[in-house]
Amino acid sequence: MKYYIRNIYKSYGSLRVLDNISIDFKKNKTTCILGPSGCGKTTLLNIIAGIIEKDAGEVLGFENEDISFVFQEDRLIEWKNVRDNMAFVLKKKMNKKEIEVTIDRFLSLVNLKEYKYYYPRNLSGGMRQRISILRAFAYPSNILIMDEPFKSLDISNKKIVLDFFKELRSLEKRTCILVTHDMDEALDLGDTIVILSDKPTRVKRVIENPYMESGVEEDKIKLRKEIEAELMG
Repeated sequence: MKYYIRNIYKSYGSLRVLDNISIDFKKNKTTCILGPSGCGKTTLLNIIAGIIEKDAGEVLGFENEDISFVFQEDRLIEWKNVRDNMAFVLKKKMNKKEIEVTIDRFLSLVNLKEYKYYYPRNLSGGMRQRISILRAFAYPSNILIMDEPFKSLDISNKKIVLDFFKELRSLEKRTCILVTHDMDEALDLGDTIVILSDKPTRVKRVIENPYMESGVEEDKIKLRKEIEAELMG
């Protein structure tokens, strides 16, 4: 299955937000969409997910696909424990037995089974976001859309949650679309990095990330300089 968008336009009144956006999303890889705050990244995600209508263009491959979401805020239900928060998103896709097996498998996968009956109020901010990400992976979908999910975390929690996401992604393959304005997140997570301009938003450049394959710090430093030049240009 191929996922891509072609020639997407979106305006609000006289304000042109998205201007001829075309992107290919590689199956079971992470595409990071990097751009300045307010450039329309969330609008683009909502168009891909079918939440809002585009003015023109094509969204292909996403039709009839189940999509998991992770947002900046964890969106856990405060009066439900971890088990029930996960069960809530699974109940329309599985029977009760399948739900229990799935919850236990995913909690065990990342050594979080001891938190099964914790309530959100008893979890740290970083742990809440880990549960949010785990819940999204547990949901049976081929596509995971993430809208700045690490933005609200402090530095120490951010590294923990980033590593947690990378571990899950290696264990459970998904086609991931990650929106961020943080260059380090894009460098650490993106197999492909799409750099957007400010409004009216266009694709400035698409970069395949050599650091994801090599793990060589020099590749990361070189790519950082390229991205900085694009963002400042």
